[in-house]
Amino acid sequence: MNFLCVFVGGGLGAITRYAISLMISPSEKGFPYQTLLANVISSLILGLLMYYFMQRDIGYQYKLLLATGFCGGFSTFSTFSYEAFDLIQNEQVQLAFLYIIVSVPLCILCIWTGFLVGRHLTV
Repeated sequence: MNFLCVFVGGGLGAITRYAISLMISPSEKGFPYQTLLANVISSLILGLLMYYFMQRDIGYQYKLLLATGFCGGFSTFSTFSYEAFDLIQNEQVQLAFLYIIVSVPLCILCIWTGFLVGRHLTV
């Protein structure tokens, strides 16, 4: 049952990530806005879930479905890494550096923000 929860959640997260890539046109300069947005939204959701799970006795399968599955399928660290590498390979080192410098702190900030939003929603 645990594998099924991760499988279903991951599939739904991957479909959501793909939908974002269809809705947002690629940047003319090659900046990967689609992946950045998917990672930011997933980080916000994961922050909310972290707080929610801390406050409620929720089953392990729900954590697997939503946090491990959905957020894991929705966020995409491997794609982020590939895109940064690809920018470097295409001699867009400054753009790659900008992508890395923006992505990591922004996603950490979004986890924290989601956690804080969750705290205020349950007060």
